[in-house]
Order: sequence, then structure tokens, then C-alpha cells
Amino acid sequence: MNPPAEVVAPSSKAGEPAGRVGAESAGDRLFPKLGNGGYDAGSYDVKFDYRPSTPKMDATVTMRATARQDLSRFSLDSAGQEIKSVSVQGARADFHTSNEKLTITPKSPVRKGQTFSVRTDYRADRSKNLPNPSWPSGVRYPMKHWVPTEDGFALMGQPDRAHLFFPGNDHPSDKARFTFRISTPKNLQAAANGSLISRRTAGDRTTYTFRTRHPIPTHVVQVAVGKYREVKQRGPHGLSIHSYVPADQYAQLKPVVGKTPAQVAWLEKEIGRPFPFEAYGMLAVKSPYNGVALETATLSTFSSLGLNRPAGQVEPVMAHELVHQYFGDAVSVRSWDDMWISEGHAHYYQKRYEAARGFSKIEEDMRTLYEHDAKERQESGPAGKLTSPSAVMFNTNAPGALMLHGLRNQVGDWTFRRIEQSFFDRYRNKAASTQDYIDVANKVSGRDLAPYIKSWLYDAKTPPMPGHPDWKSKP
Repeated sequence: MNPPAEVVAPSSKAGEPAGRVGAESAGDRLFPKLGNGGYDAGSYDVKFDYRPSTPKMDATVTMRATARQDLSRFSLDSAGQEIKSVSVQGARADFHTSNEKLTITPKSPVRKGQTFSVRTDYRADRSKNLPNPSWPSGVRYPMKHWVPTEDGFALMGQPDRAHLFFPGNDHPSDKARFTFRISTPKNLQAAANGSLISRRTAGDRTTYTFRTRHPIPTHVVQVAVGKYREVKQRGPHGLSIHSYVPADQYAQLKPVVGKTPAQVAWLEKEIGRPFPFEAYGMLAVKSPYNGVALETATLSTFSSLGLNRPAGQVEPVMAHELVHQYFGDAVSVRSWDDMWISEGHAHYYQKRYEAARGFSKIEEDMRTLYEHDAKERQESGPAGKLTSPSAVMFNTNAPGALMLHGLRNQVGDWTFRRIEQSFFDRYRNKAASTQDYIDVANKVSGRDLAPYIKSWLYDAKTPPMPGHPDWKSKP
């Protein structure tokens, strides 16, 4: 939860008190402009006022954070917003915006160790789907992050676009708890991460309040508005499962989301740990949703169009996003170079789920992935050192899954499960790096597994697969 970068610098603005200035980067190799230093975000309270007639929404976000150094000035990630005012500890603060940074000079410096609040009043604009500034020049940017639907909107913040929605520290190493307060016309339903705390109607408007109990990274936040109907279920240990589907697709989609409790039960048994959040569910949006599904924390997001397919195609995707609740959300990545922790685990357990359901055979699936690994490394680099940020969402799945499969082959089922459980237990509600995983694997197994794990994540060539010397990877 602690971004690594901070700088010591004198004031550069006339009349500003001398002190230390928070860094305007978390030091991420793939996204060097992302994140901020000098503080640790603890919570965000975000308010949206949704009006169907306009893409603009009056909004407020209050961040509570703890200073890691004396701060005479600090920054938040912010893009595509009209900032109206900023206050720190209730006092108006000077601010300016440039290069996707909202730079704030508080009236009085914030002292190291102090917990402080930052309130930003702004106007969000859902028409401003600004591309990621680290995206390769000349490559078309394919994503919409303010996702329009026929009766509202949804969010798609991965990898680095959550600061289109609200100013914040938009790096996965700095997790926080969230409260969302969404005001809508009373004929519409809001959905968001966490649990519904309250729903209040006054006149023709309804305000929904959702809150997460546990910290989550910014890129997996979700707020959606539309004509939804809830599907309420109970999972293992009484887990609350609330899903939201388009009201006019309720009959078709209720049986699909109805598979969720059984999937949770299977995964709890497979990993050997209870579901890590207080609630779960599926959100089906009336949109292609960029052609993907997303592991939005406690409420995985899917295109309703994609859910009307055979079980052998839909259930694996559902399982994939469910696994992310453990790896990617509860345990987030410390840098985007560690994305295999999220995607590799999701892809590996997805394949195990497919095999358990009889949709495929895991050894055949792993062999197919292995055969194509060399080509993928040539195109995008190894999983732990991708050549472009455009590869971060998709090109760590296969090598991460292959590494985990080979690790299980080497150490055996019992030791592998202990490695996974120990890693999860140690870094739940925190962020973890590749080295953290290696340290846990070495300690649990009593072996030096670093050369094996690093070969999969950093080598230019595909390593041998333990237990399968006959497998060949094709360039």
C-alpha cells in the first residue's frame, strides 16, 4: 500500500513554505507518469450526480491519507475533469492541473505521520475517454473507460484510467477503501463495489450508497447506472451474492449468474481459503464492454451480450474473474511488471475449473499455451518485463499460468497449495511483487525456486516445462 517514490525538494512557487514535495510518480517502469509519492491513501468517498441528458456529472471525492513525509505540496492523478475547488483539512488549497496531475499546495504543510483529508469538487465528463499517455504512439487506442450503455454507464478503469473518474493515487500499490454515493433518476438503479449501505429517495431522485469493507486498488473500481434487476443469492458461509442484470434480460441471465455460488464453493476448496471479501456478484452491462470482462472488486463486470453463450464459453470467463478477487484484488500487484500475479493465477485456475467441469483437459490446455509461448515472448517480451504497456492486460496470462503449472509439477500438490495459501495470507489486503512470491515459495518449499520462477518471468526464451521434456515452444 506504500508507493515507493518520494522526493526531497525546496518550494518552487513564490510564497510557498519550504518543505518536502511529494513525487509525481510511483516509479512504475511501464507507466512512469502514474502514481504519486509522499502519502498513503486510506479511503475515498466519491459522489456522482447522474443526469441522463448530459455526459457531465457534478462530483466530489474526499481522500483520507497518511503523510509519509512532511508535505508542502503533493499531487493526485487526474484527467478529463473540470476541477472547481480543493480543500485540505477543511481549508481551501491552491491547485493547478497539468499532464494528468492535480498538484495541490495546502494552506499549511502536512506533517509526516499525519492523517489528513483532501476534498476535490469537480465536474466529471463521460465523453472524455482520454487515451493512456504511456500508450505507444501510432497504435490505435481501443478502450472506452467511461463505458456508455443504452440507459446509463459503467466504468472500465484498467490499467491506469480510474483517474478519469475521480482524482486519486491511481497506482495498484496504494489500495484504499471506497464509498460511492450515486444520485440517479428514481427509475434507474446504481451498482458499485462493496455492499449497499443505504438507498434514499427524495422527489424524483434516488441516492445509493455503497461501501467496501476491505481496501482495493483503484483500477478495479466500478460504478454503473441503468435499468437493472437484482439477483440475490447466498454463497458458502452465508456469503452475500448480489448480481445486477439488465431488467429486460432477467429471464435469460438469471440462470447464468445463478452458477456463481457453486463457482465460489469450488474455488474456496481449490485454493483452501474463504472468499476474501464481504460480498460478491456479477454486473452484466448492456454494452460490448470493450470486448472484455473485468475483475471489478466484489462485483465482476461482463457484457450482457457475451453471457448469452454456451456454458463451456461463459463459465470459464466467470471463473477467471472470480479468481481475480483473490489474486489481483485482495492481493494486488506492487507494480505493473508484477501483473502475472493477477492474470497468471486467474488463467491457471480458470483452466483447472474447465478441467473440473469437463470442458477441457488441463494438460492439453497447458501444452497448447506452451507451444505458443515463444511467439508471444517475441511479440511482447517476457511477462515480467513487457516491452509495451499495451501488453499488460493480456500478455501475462499464459506465461504466468505455465509457471504455476510447472511449479506444481516440481513441488507436488501439497507443497504448491501451501505456497499459494501462505502467499495469499501474507499479502491479503496488501500489494505484492514477484520477489515476494519467490520468497514465500522458497520458504515453504525449503528449496531455491528463484531460478525457475525468474526464467519464466524474465527470460527471452521459453524455459523447459518440468515433467514434460517433450514439449516444444514454437517461434
